[in-house]
Amino acid sequence: MPRFVSFLRAINVGGHTVTMADLREVFVGAGFDGVETFIASGNVIFDARAKDATAIERRIEAHLHKSLGYEVATFIRTVTEVHAIARYKPFKESQLRSAGALNVAFLAEPVTAAAAKSLLAYRSDTDDFHVHGREAYWLTATRQSESPFFKVGMEKALKSRATVRGMSTIRKLVAKYPLEG
Repeated sequence: MPRFVSFLRAINVGGHTVTMADLREVFVGAGFDGVETFIASGNVIFDARAKDATAIERRIEAHLHKSLGYEVATFIRTVTEVHAIARYKPFKESQLRSAGALNVAFLAEPVTAAAAKSLLAYRSDTDDFHVHGREAYWLTATRQSESPFFKVGMEKALKSRATVRGMSTIRKLVAKYPLEG
């Protein structure tokens, strides 16, 4: 049975508080097995009989909306895909050493050329960006909240639904959920 990671937007931010026990129950109620949460920011690991990530995303979004009363954008990756994201090197090692933060934005679809152009227009002495498939990477020389891009946000820059996680969270996920075999 495939193992997935669900990255949820709007969980425990902006006044929407959800306990991890409640979040697990929503996923169990949606028919998923082996449900675990990781950090109280909307990361849920689960097993699904279905393999169609888009259908799984829609099923989760519908269950979350029914259970929580508001829309929760959902972005699914397999554990294998999360490992590939953690290994991916969008920036030079010298840039990473002096960075304040490295983040990855998860999107439902691959980044279009127009969206990439829009995002890359925000490059500055402080912020750099890279797109790859269904992810966009943001490297900032300062703390995230001190970056001029912080006020813009990934969704506005890409003109697409997205949720952002720090690369440190992705690496911790990979350490906790190693590849099988």
